[in-house]
This record gives sequence, structure tokens and C-alpha cells, in this order.
Amino acid sequence: MSKFWAQPLLAGMLLLASTWTWAQSYPTKAVRIIEPAGPGSAVDVFARKLSTPLAERLGQAVVVDNKPGGNSAIGAREAARAVADGHTLFHANINNSLNDLLHNDPCCKLNEALIPITMLTSSPLVMVVPPSLGVKTLGEYQTWVRANPEKATFASGGSGSVTQLIGTKINMITGLKVLEVPYKAIGAELPDLMAGHVSTAYLAPVVVAQLIKSGKLVALGVAGARRVPTIGDVPTLAEQGLSGAIAMGWNGLFVPAGTPRVVVQKLQTEIAAIMATTAFQQEARDLGYELGGGQADEFAAYIKSELDRWGQVIRDAKIK
Repeated sequence: MSKFWAQPLLAGMLLLASTWTWAQSYPTKAVRIIEPAGPGSAVDVFARKLSTPLAERLGQAVVVDNKPGGNSAIGAREAARAVADGHTLFHANINNSLNDLLHNDPCCKLNEALIPITMLTSSPLVMVVPPSLGVKTLGEYQTWVRANPEKATFASGGSGSVTQLIGTKINMITGLKVLEVPYKAIGAELPDLMAGHVSTAYLAPVVVAQLIKSGKLVALGVAGARRVPTIGDVPTLAEQGLSGAIAMGWNGLFVPAGTPRVVVQKLQTEIAAIMATTAFQQEARDLGYELGGGQADEFAAYIKSELDRWGQVIRDAKIK
């Protein structure tokens, strides 16, 4: 072999060996998970539940650091500025991808400034109404809306929230004109919904399952590709003719761009093992969400599909 080929090959082998050795010693200090939601929220609770077994598997402390605000953008900006060595993770959710569509801020775009490790959970939203509305099915609801256009409202988490977009999408599919009522956050509408002050909401099964079973709310449909086992008698919206009315709440872990691939792979492998445990699998079945743990490339492709789908709704509805 000539010197022309031998020297670059040797340099490449040394770099590979150095990267592998460094990855084997990772992490060398505590790992921080930046959580863009507030303490006690569903995603925060899951991050903390994950942090304990992840710390055990990594051999270092895993600390959840709440950085709420800006529809999850404040935490994203801080994570994107962190050193790309795998010691700072970002627990992104669907709001971050919607921010990317509405604001086009290159600082912290998912799949670009922040690259995926793996999805953690996903859950379809459930369309619910108060019993005082007097409807039991999606068909009855549409009839009621047409008869009561001045009373028909749907709650949203504000501009660019997934609840705004699914409510808007259903208006577009059905030709209904249900007025949006924005709230400061997803879930903040629950007291008004139960009191009948707002007539429609789109919430996660973990939030509404028991309220549906107790008769305090009426479920009209699941905005997902399949039914949710915890409320298995509630059909999907697609089953009832609203093809394309899909709205998933999802979240996953990311690292700053430039983080070594071997570190991303190590984190994905450890998290996948945690997701496969009986405790995590059982809780997912009990609460009505699906667990992730798949490869980073799969998660990146899913995020792109979400951007494409919701981007079309935003353009068609001229949402700013």
C-alpha cells in the first residue's frame, strides 16, 4: 500500500478508535434533560420517571431541568446552545415542531439544530363534549353545531397548538364553523369544558378516560389511526367519515446537532431497553399511550411527516 493511501487510512482508524473509546466512557458527568413544560405536567412526570432507570444504566445522575415558556421554545433555545457532547438532552414535544412551522427560527429547529435520539411516547387526542350538550355521537354533534352556530366553540392551546390545528382541520373537513376559544395551555380548558362554557375539546386519553367512564364527559371520537384500549368503545374519527382527522400528542429526546453518532446510538439503545420493561409497558396500556424507543432515523422521518401535514393546514387556514 502506498503512503498516499496509508496515511489517510491510518488517521481514519485512529479517529474511529478515539471516538469509540470516548463513547465507551460516556457519560463522564451528570446528564441534564431540559424539560420545556412545567413541573407536574404529564411530559414532565414521564421525563422524571425515565430519569431514574436511565441514570442506573448510564452510571451517572440524570437531572430534569424545567425551562417552561414560549410554547416550549425557551427550553429548545437553551438546549440548542449546549455543548454537543451528550450531557445535555432536550425533551421536545409536538409544540416544538409546530413552532418551527410558524416562526421558522433556525436557532432550534428539530431535525436540524436539535437532532433526535428516539421518540418516547405518542397518544391520539380524543374529541370530547360536556353531557349538557345533549349529543352522544359525532353525527348528532354536527347536527347540533349547524343548529347552534352561535354556541359552538372548541378549546385550543393558542396559536399554533395541536388543539387549534385539529379543531381547524375538522372545520375544514366538515364545513362546520366552530369558533375557537384559546387558552394559555393545553388542558387549561378542562374546568370550562365540564361546566359547559366551551362546547368541544381535544384532550389526551390519560386526561379524559376516567371522566368519560364516569359520564362527566362524552367522547365523540379518537383522532388517531386506531382506537385507544382504555376507551375501546370510542370509535376513531376516521371510522365516522372524518378521514385525515389525525392529531397525536408526542414527545421524544433530542441532542444538539454535532453530538457524536455513537453517543446518540448509545442513548437510544439504553432508552429502548427501558421502554421494553414490564413497568413501562404496563403503564402505557393503563394510561392509553404508545411507547417509542425506536431508531433516531425513524423518529426524524416521523417529525418530517408531521411538519408536512400540519404545514398544509397552517397554509390553508392562513394561521399566523
